[in-house]
Amino acid sequence: MSGYRPEGLHDTFVPEHDADAAEPVLPAQDGAGELPAPGSPTLPSLGPVGWLRWAWRQLISMRVALLLLVLLAVAAVPGTLIPQRAQSPEKVASFLTNHPALGPFLDRIGMFDTYTSVWFSAIYLLLFISLVGCILPRTRAHVAALRGRPPRTPRRLTRFPAQGTGTSGDQPQVVVERAARVLRRGRWLPFWPAYRVDLHDEGAGTWSVSAERGYLRETGNLLFHLALVGLLVSVATGQVLHYRGQVLVVQGHGFANAEVAYSPFEHGRFYSSSSLVPFTLKLDQLDARFDPETDAARDFTAHVTVTAPGGGSSTDTIKVNHPLMVGGANVYLMGNGYAPDVTVKDASGSVAFAGPVPFLPQDTVYTSRGVIKVPDVSGGQKQIGLVGFLLPTGKEVAPGVWRSVSPQSDDPVLVLSVWSGNLGLDTGVPQNVYLLDQSRMTQSVDSAGKPVTLYVHPGQTVQLPDGLGSFTFNGLPRYVALDLRHDPALAFVLTFALLALAGLAASLFAPRRRIWLRAARDQGPTTVVSAAGLARGDDIGLQPELDRVLAATLGRREGPGEDTP
Repeated sequence: MSGYRPEGLHDTFVPEHDADAAEPVLPAQDGAGELPAPGSPTLPSLGPVGWLRWAWRQLISMRVALLLLVLLAVAAVPGTLIPQRAQSPEKVASFLTNHPALGPFLDRIGMFDTYTSVWFSAIYLLLFISLVGCILPRTRAHVAALRGRPPRTPRRLTRFPAQGTGTSGDQPQVVVERAARVLRRGRWLPFWPAYRVDLHDEGAGTWSVSAERGYLRETGNLLFHLALVGLLVSVATGQVLHYRGQVLVVQGHGFANAEVAYSPFEHGRFYSSSSLVPFTLKLDQLDARFDPETDAARDFTAHVTVTAPGGGSSTDTIKVNHPLMVGGANVYLMGNGYAPDVTVKDASGSVAFAGPVPFLPQDTVYTSRGVIKVPDVSGGQKQIGLVGFLLPTGKEVAPGVWRSVSPQSDDPVLVLSVWSGNLGLDTGVPQNVYLLDQSRMTQSVDSAGKPVTLYVHPGQTVQLPDGLGSFTFNGLPRYVALDLRHDPALAFVLTFALLALAGLAASLFAPRRRIWLRAARDQGPTTVVSAAGLARGDDIGLQPELDRVLAATLGRREGPGEDTP
């Protein structure tokens, strides 16, 4: 008996190979390589049940589980490379338009809905079944092993890698009982049993003790797999029940918790519109604090007013990494910026557009880019598009060259170019509100043929070129980007992830050891003690552990109930 069985679950010992044992005799074969017909055994056919049993055993094997896990990771890659319909329907529509041959093919195989496609769900389900089928038999075997007894002490202890000997003046039974107490008591956690111990009376005055530890290794392994199953179930539950919406809220304005208020709004398969609690949220003020020397952001605080369904309202704050829980969902502060409040009148003097327009920050000083689209013009006039930048604290660093020198709105200026024509909003293809489709638009130029650029400060009104109308910069309120998320499985995902980490650590670092100690009288009054240890794999701590147990056992005599030093 020299080692663990590598393919076994609970490290049972196997006998050594005997060189003198007869080799198994195989049936003789004829010259054609076929077994002789008369009296030769015939292999039974598997049949449908046999093939199903073989397929099931392959599915619950560890190598297939690992293969499915890798395959699941590979199958998730298209979801990061190809636009997904749930997150960006406008990008999917643009992809289908720009790739008339490839787009419909990818749509047929579910590439635009990767995580809800049939093939991704099949891999996910197979992995779940494989893990469950692997865990159940291993759990039964592990429970049976926990209820079993440590293996009896081998006859020859000199064949093991860790060995030790000593002598004592006590009786063999006393020495063995003392060793059992030492083995049961944990070294670092005295209240936790270190080894499972079994005493044996071998007759003729010889006593032995066998001890085993390391079942925590398999327990951790099973805990890891169970946590992985729980993680899969939690993620799947969250995917079918979750909903998420994003919305921009300008200071002084608000929104109602309804699907039409969010862009985009995504949800799981079993989501119901009744899940949305009908509350309203208004942005009262956004406090932004920046470093005065580096202009680095220090803190953002959104002061909001929430109105419950019953009519009661309350004020609260939302900060980065400190969401607001409302309506069964978390509201996160994802970003902020400036939304210039403008008024555009057409050539007839009628107001064609009025209101705040969010501009997207491009750098640390909040140089922001945006587009103002004016489709509602009268009298058959061409539609208007204004593209440019907002400089919160504008400064002309060179003739005609402006830049922002601070993220605070100390001296804001709008720098805009003017376009006219067809905005393309009636084509049926979704557009990005922060981009201008210039394919059907013409940029306004001056008499020298140079593009016209408008520099507008708050409170100013300028005339648009080509008789298009006028433009007024009314003010500069701030806006916040809010992300509302509801996922009932998040707490379970975190719990199972921590359990999986704990189980993996236990399965990797818990040592699997067996220690035997035999005490027998020699010809005189001295008791000869021999000990041996065996570990699974390389364990540099096995010999020191054996020496510690042997030293504690032979260190001094103990009275009844006295502890070993």
